[in-house]
Amino acid sequence: MKVLVTGAAGFVGRVLCDQLTVAGHVLVPTVRRASGLRNELVIGEIGPSTDWQTALVGCDAVVHLAARVHGMDDTTQNPLALVRATNTEGTLNLARQAAEAGVKRFVFISTIKVNGEGRDTPYRETDAAAPENAYAISKWEAEQGLQRIAQETGLEVAILRPPLAYGPGVKANFLRLMRTVERGWPLPLGAIRNRRSLLYLGNFVDAIRLCVEHPAAAGQTFLLDDGVPVSTPELIRAVARAMGRSTHLLAVPVGVLELAGVLLGKRAAVARLTGSLFVDSSAIRSRLGWVPPYTLQQGLAATVAGWQRYLDGR
Repeated sequence: MKVLVTGAAGFVGRVLCDQLTVAGHVLVPTVRRASGLRNELVIGEIGPSTDWQTALVGCDAVVHLAARVHGMDDTTQNPLALVRATNTEGTLNLARQAAEAGVKRFVFISTIKVNGEGRDTPYRETDAAAPENAYAISKWEAEQGLQRIAQETGLEVAILRPPLAYGPGVKANFLRLMRTVERGWPLPLGAIRNRRSLLYLGNFVDAIRLCVEHPAAAGQTFLLDDGVPVSTPELIRAVARAMGRSTHLLAVPVGVLELAGVLLGKRAAVARLTGSLFVDSSAIRSRLGWVPPYTLQQGLAATVAGWQRYLDGR
């Protein structure tokens, strides 16, 4: 198939383009600004007036990865309007033009945060949506709009809601975790008994590829993960093993950590460390026969190896 990929130069996009190429598909990689990616098509900012006509010529499928993730914590007066212009209106504009151009399949990358910010039981596709921040709300609105477009036009929409994705080149919180573990400092996290789902990049792009190709993916929403949720201490120990390092976890009560978070203005950060957010990904496994090709241990080993190669090449 001929597949248009938005966000092709990003963390997930580059690996996805490689995966789809190996699978024999012809790619139209689109980017906001020139990145040096082979055959890339620069389309500028994504919004309600973006012109996709040239990019969509002859395409059979679209994978919409690109999104605005900043804005929910900005000091702007209306952060929701900021992310909605890209994530909601920009997505629906692309979908409408795709339907008009004769595209058959539209794979939309949403977020597990559409389900909520975490709880002590697993999230499932059948749960009522409970987005809390502007980013998640904009993605949920896009999902609803895509369903309407599908009903009106026959466009086959598949929606994926991933949790935290990691892999070589990962940034933000996961990179900070690796740096902390590498330093070998004692961490006050040994008493945490939470459960959190993760998604290795290799598993992520494999699921996307399957949703591009599989007839039964049409009209479906799927939650994704590596298959086994882990606690924060388990994750830290696993990262340390991948680095060949020891780790020292102090059993500080969770209540003390939460109080420290309040006093230091880091309540949300502490909640991510202590709280649970895990998914039941059995739907995509049973309906599409998906099996993650990589284990959590393999994913962590590859992520650590990629980071160490970066450090060696600086």
